Amino acid sequence: MHEMDKKTFKKAYVNKFLEMHGIELKEGNKQQKYDSLASLVRDYVTRTWLKTNKKYNKTGEKQVYYFSMEFLLGRLLGDALLNMGIRDVCKEALADVNIKLEELENLEQDQALGNGGLGRLAACFLDSMASLNIPGNGCGIRYKHGFFEQKIIDGKQVEVSDDWLKEGNVWEKRKPEKAEIVKFGGEIKVSEINGHLNFTHINFEPVLAVPYDTPIVGYENEVVNTLRLWSAEAVSNEFDFSSFNRGDFLKAIEYKNSVESISQVLYPEDSFYEGKRLRLKQQYFFVSAGVQSIIRHFKKHGKDIELLDEKMAIHINDTHPTLAIPELMRILLDEEGVEWDTAWRITTNAISYTNHTILAEALEKWPVDMFKNLLPRIYMIVEEINRRYCDELCVKYPGNWDKINRMSIIGDNKVKMAHLAIVGSHSVNGVAKLHTEMLKKKEMKDFYYLYPNKFNNKTNGITHRRWLLKSNPELTKLIKDTIGDSFIRHPIDLKNFERYLNDDVVLEQLGKIKKFNKEKLANIILNNDNISIDTNSIFDVQVKRIHAYKRQILNCLRIMDLYNKLIDNPGFDIVPRTFIFGGKAAPGYYLAKNTIELINNIANKINNDCRVNEKIKVVFIQNYRVSLAEQIIPGADVSEQISTTTKEASGTSNMKFMMNGAVTVATLDGANIEIKDEVTDDNIVIFGLNADEVLNYYQNGGYKSIDIYNSDVRIKRVIDDLVNGKYHSDKEKFRSLYENLITYNDEFFVLQDFDSYLKAQDKIDTLYRDTNKWQKMCGVNIAHSGIFSSDRTIEEYATGIWGSEVIYKNL
Repeated sequence: MHEMDKKTFKKAYVNKFLEMHGIELKEGNKQQKYDSLASLVRDYVTRTWLKTNKKYNKTGEKQVYYFSMEFLLGRLLGDALLNMGIRDVCKEALADVNIKLEELENLEQDQALGNGGLGRLAACFLDSMASLNIPGNGCGIRYKHGFFEQKIIDGKQVEVSDDWLKEGNVWEKRKPEKAEIVKFGGEIKVSEINGHLNFTHINFEPVLAVPYDTPIVGYENEVVNTLRLWSAEAVSNEFDFSSFNRGDFLKAIEYKNSVESISQVLYPEDSFYEGKRLRLKQQYFFVSAGVQSIIRHFKKHGKDIELLDEKMAIHINDTHPTLAIPELMRILLDEEGVEWDTAWRITTNAISYTNHTILAEALEKWPVDMFKNLLPRIYMIVEEINRRYCDELCVKYPGNWDKINRMSIIGDNKVKMAHLAIVGSHSVNGVAKLHTEMLKKKEMKDFYYLYPNKFNNKTNGITHRRWLLKSNPELTKLIKDTIGDSFIRHPIDLKNFERYLNDDVVLEQLGKIKKFNKEKLANIILNNDNISIDTNSIFDVQVKRIHAYKRQILNCLRIMDLYNKLIDNPGFDIVPRTFIFGGKAAPGYYLAKNTIELINNIANKINNDCRVNEKIKVVFIQNYRVSLAEQIIPGADVSEQISTTTKEASGTSNMKFMMNGAVTVATLDGANIEIKDEVTDDNIVIFGLNADEVLNYYQNGGYKSIDIYNSDVRIKRVIDDLVNGKYHSDKEKFRSLYENLITYNDEFFVLQDFDSYLKAQDKIDTLYRDTNKWQKMCGVNIAHSGIFSSDRTIEEYATGIWGSEVIYKNL
């Protein structure tokens, strides 16, 4: 991006340090050195950022606004240096003054404003939009505290506040002049003026939404897009003495606290009324601020409001931002004086929706009373949308009240967000082929038959710039040395790497790179957890959110079974294996937290048993996050993608592992199916029930986990081990896991898939022994991973949904 040599960069850095800290560079501490470097890089980025915005305003290109409750950005310094094309120059310049770039990068706090795949996908999408020259903007919440920092104490997850802002955030720019007012509660006064109804919101609680803008740097193309995160503040920070004198001091404090809680924490505990209400408040807060800001910007450039949908697209990432639909309607109707039919055309043309789940718990529904009290005008609009829509349904399905009730937006005293998202958008997409088919044929079939043209598939992707170029520079160099660097701009060109997989020298290099990455990971584990692991062992990795459907418990039972085999038969021949887990459990999710405790107790037992610990070790890496994933994934030999088929919409960690040359053990779920189609059955290990078999059990019953428990001695033994004191002196410690599998009939078919899973692991053991064959499998995975770049996904969104032009530069 910037033509710059080492000498120029070094001089600029030394000057920046002096200017910021007023001392000699050699006297500074690491934090000061990081702050100076990040500030210097931000200055370079800001120049391009201003130019980009100026260009967008001048050309009037269509803008895409990506609304998401989560953005899991991780660290930004390394990304910025890489995408600007000055990473090597920076590294060499710092080395001249005895500074290691990696050490400074490691000081940066992860921006963990998300809890998993949804937020990381949003971050990858922003990167791809900028790199493909698409005018794309992110819109979300600037949580003062991210998801949480996870500590493992006595084997248990302990949640500690994620204070990611404690050293400040050099990447964001506060824009108080662009603040918006968001209104909660109060009443709506209706009057008639010149034959038109007029709606006035009175006695509301005002909240000031202040934007903080973060630059998103495109890859070597002079484009810097914007992620705008909104912070909630009290409308006036001046102390209200009149309130105090009236004895309303507590009321003034309560208002301030109530407002600031909106952007305090990602996903408040919502198992009780106040938590649910706060979550609804969060959703309307960022959506209202975002939509108001879009329209203000649009009008500032003198454009006709009725052409709004031609000049901007709003994409809602899952149901959380669905209130963008009635909020856009509110502004068009109440503030711009647009007629209903025109406002509805603009809204539905502008808005598109991605569904990320078929889990019932994630399809949001809000109690009508809560919704109406908190958002009175928005509720009136949703009610009117629902009335008109139900009129359509009555014409389409006369007398079929069951169906109409099932499909309505408001029903059973609830507002159904997924229904509103489908009705109020022009496009509904799933995120993998199986997931989209299930939406169409099962979960949302009523809507699919009503609106067949709205439904489409966009398989998820990951940014190869972060997950290959940045995370795995050694592998990147090998690929460049063999096939050149065209894959950086056209990741599909990675396929050319397959031509080199009959070359023993290349395969040997692949093995050496994996060993190097495993040694780096082993050092991290030694330093953090004081566990020494064998880098010649198979690194078998399952890192992701801890959730029953992701089946970390299946992995646990398999390790417990292997432990039993090794104790029973000390000569049992296996390739040594290191089982690596990582992931956070939602604070209120007892079963998931109990699973973390089980993993740590298994680790404690096995790692301290000298009879087996030369052959197997178990590690739970605490506080899994983006920056840690970048170090774990390149060191993995085996990628565990073992969710119950039909439950994982897509998955993206499966793509990251594949791109870094791990072999996947997988169910036929989500994007695992498409990975299998790419690499063929010879280069992935598939096990378990398929979608039809799972759906058949759910629909027709017939599954009895107790029968499997009674008929398979291996299963009976490991299940009994949960409650016989083997892994904890308190025999009741893992009773909930036991009951989930036996008493409550194993909802996610862990026991049904157990035997098939063990066979898959035996296959891995056999394959790994043939070094040449294994390296070839790893190489095939790398070569076929280009299709899973988020550049491909975003190109499909741009051309198929948003109507944006994709321009490749510097080809």
